[in-house]
Amino acid sequence: MPVLNYAAELQSQAKEWRRHLHRYPELLYDVHATAAFIADKLRQFGVDEVVEGIGRTGVVGIIRGNGGAGRTIGLRADMDALPIEETTGQEWRSTLSGKMHACGHDGHMAMLLGAARYLSETRNFTGEVAVIFQPAEEGGGGGKAMIEDGLMDRFSIAEVYGMHNFPGLPVGQFAIRSGPIMAATDEFRILVRGKGGHAAQPQKTIDPIIVGTQIVGAMQTIVSRVADPVSALVVSVTEFHAGFAHNVIPSEAELGGTVRSFTPENREMAESRIRALAEGLAAAHGASAEVTYTRNYPPTVNHEIETLHAVEAAIAVAGEESVDTAFAPWTAAEDFSYMLEARPGAFIMLGNGDSAGLHNPDYDFNDEALAYGISYWVRLAESRLSA
Repeated sequence: MPVLNYAAELQSQAKEWRRHLHRYPELLYDVHATAAFIADKLRQFGVDEVVEGIGRTGVVGIIRGNGGAGRTIGLRADMDALPIEETTGQEWRSTLSGKMHACGHDGHMAMLLGAARYLSETRNFTGEVAVIFQPAEEGGGGGKAMIEDGLMDRFSIAEVYGMHNFPGLPVGQFAIRSGPIMAATDEFRILVRGKGGHAAQPQKTIDPIIVGTQIVGAMQTIVSRVADPVSALVVSVTEFHAGFAHNVIPSEAELGGTVRSFTPENREMAESRIRALAEGLAAAHGASAEVTYTRNYPPTVNHEIETLHAVEAAIAVAGEESVDTAFAPWTAAEDFSYMLEARPGAFIMLGNGDSAGLHNPDYDFNDEALAYGISYWVRLAESRLSA
C-alpha cells in the first residue's frame, strides 16, 4: 500500500491543524489548549472513547475496529513545544513570545489526528487502537507520567509505537533500527570546595580552579580509556564557573555537563568514574568535591519483532528503497523510552527534508511529510490488528 489516497486528500486539512497548533505552542505539562483541541477533534471524528488528564494533561482516544474484540496497540504523538523565540517569519509562526514548536510536535499531532480520523471512519481492523497524545516530552518526562497514571494497564495496550521527524532525511523516507536508537541523557554538577585567598599568595590557598581543570582533563579518559572503543558514549563538560576578580583565588568552582549512553553498563560506569575522579582529584589537593548526578531519560530501545512490524509498514508506504533499517543511533534523548520499557514497540524516524535542525529557531515541520506519516500509522495499525 503506497501513500493512502485518503491521506493525500487529507493533507490539506492536516496542514491546517498543524499550522494552528504551531501558532499556539505550549510548554511541558501546560498544554491545556492543545489537549482541548486534540480531544475536540477526536470527538468530532467519532472516536469511541476520549479520555483527558492522563499524566496530568495527556489525551487518549480509543478506536474500536469492526472485527470485534482483540488486542490494543498504542500510537503516540507528543504535544509540547520549546522555550525558543521563533525566527522563521512564516505566516503561521508562533503568536506566543518565547515559545515555538521547534521540534515538530505540531506535525506529529497532525499526523496522528489524520490517522485517527481515517481509522474512525474505516475501522478495518480487529481490536482497538489507542491514539496517545503525550505532554512534556521536552524534559518533563510526560511519557513516564502517563505510564504511572495507568496508561498501559487501563487501556490494555499490548504494543506501542512512536515516530519523530528527522531533518536531513528526505521527505518520503523512513529510518529505524532494532535495539538502541536514541540515548539515555544524564547530567552532572560538581562543586569543588577549596580555600580562597590572595592571588599573590597561592601557597596559602587551595585553588579550586586548578582542581576543576584537572577534573575536566581526567574526565576525557572515561570515553578514551575506560569505555569499550566500539560502544557509543558521550561525556561533555559544558559549564565551568569560578572566580569574580583578577586578584582573588576563589573558594569554590562549579562544573556541569551531560552524559549520553546507550547501555546500562556504560551509564553505570560513567557515573561511577565521574564521582571517583572528582572526589579523588579533589582529595589529592586537599580540597573536596560534591558530585550531583541526575539520571534523566533512559535509552530508547526498539524491540526486535516490533521493529520488523514497523519496517513492514514503512515499506508498504514508501517502498523498500526508502526505508533505512540501519539508522545510526542518535545521541539525542526521547521519553518514549519509558513506554518502550513498559511495553514492546518501536520508534521510527520520518524524513523532514532539507530543513533547519531540531531545536533551532528557524526550524519548521515540513507539511509534505504529513501524508507519509498518516499512511504509516494507518498501515501499522491495520497490519498489527488484522483479523
